[in-house]
Amino acid sequence: MDILTLLIVLALLATVVSLGLGVRSMAKGGEYDQSHGTQFMLMRVAFQGLALVLLVIALLVR
Repeated sequence: MDILTLLIVLALLATVVSLGLGVRSMAKGGEYDQSHGTQFMLMRVAFQGLALVLLVIALLVR
């Protein structure tokens, strides 16, 4: 497995983890969700974007 593939897998795993944290935050609700929910969802979007950019780079390299 090359480094680019490893980075893609890590970005995908980080996306899943941040999505899970965001969903858990929404399920918990209340003050915790108000202070952390948006942060988790922004992290998810950032990790998704990173994974997409890495995938495009992998396609261009190969």
